[in-house]
Amino acid sequence: MEKNAKIYVAGHRGMVGSAILRKLEAEGYTNIITRTSSKLNLIRQADVEAFFQEEKPEYVIVAAAKVGGIMANNTYPADFMYDNMMIEMNVIKNAYENQVKKLLLLGSSCIYPRMAEQPIREDSLLTGALEQTNEAYALAKISGLKYCEYLNRQHGTGYISAMPTNLYGPNDNYHPQNSHVLPALIRRFHEAKEQRVPEVVVWGTGTVLREFLYVDDLADACLFLMEKYSGNETVNIGTGKDLSIGDLASLVKKVVGYEGEIVYDATKPDGTPRKLLDVSKLAGLGWSYSTELEEGITMAYQDFLNSEYRAER
Repeated sequence: MEKNAKIYVAGHRGMVGSAILRKLEAEGYTNIITRTSSKLNLIRQADVEAFFQEEKPEYVIVAAAKVGGIMANNTYPADFMYDNMMIEMNVIKNAYENQVKKLLLLGSSCIYPRMAEQPIREDSLLTGALEQTNEAYALAKISGLKYCEYLNRQHGTGYISAMPTNLYGPNDNYHPQNSHVLPALIRRFHEAKEQRVPEVVVWGTGTVLREFLYVDDLADACLFLMEKYSGNETVNIGTGKDLSIGDLASLVKKVVGYEGEIVYDATKPDGTPRKLLDVSKLAGLGWSYSTELEEGITMAYQDFLNSEYRAER
């Protein structure tokens, strides 16, 4: 991408989009287009059509999405499916109709089968049943990446998709019910520390395994793929390392400085038993992550201390 190329980042205020925006600006890209959701509702087809016809971006990165943790996905499956499907289809279709040179769609590792062989390779997609707790979101994301694939096949477009592992970092969502596990733990341990609560309850058994990637490393990988990759198959983005939720909780406890006990509530869902991505394809292209987990959690905790959620109580 040329430094003065017109690049549209959809979802620039979210955790992922804001990291991509920071990366583009740091690398000297000077013609970045953004719109807040109040100015451009990506779920509305007519609004997206008008935006693309007016702006004519050359490159598009789709980081806009409705996201949430297990509870949110379980409680609002219809919303997760409809909103994400409409965002993706509207943006991708209008990118094609307005001759966008290259598009990157960001998905999620939850698109892979619940019992996929570990670590999960890109070709395991659609080889088994999905995890029920986030099936609606996964189906929407699969539809988006398949639409990119079909446009490439039918029309010769240069649209790629990437599947990040679990993400965390600046601008994360620390909502007590609707956040993902790592930011939820940061908030829970911090509040327990402040209130001198003797124990913190963690959902599930603590035995399931997860992989975590600092969001600024993801942004670096996205720019790398926009510049280096043009294949039709999706690309996993992760660290290639995982740990148990129990070990993660202990690490967050250490970073926050909480001195009480951790108790596990096995009546709450664990989700997929293990979710580790095979990142050999991306490594083969020449990219690897740089932020280790404890360092990343330390930076994420500082972000939480500066976030709006600190003022909720």
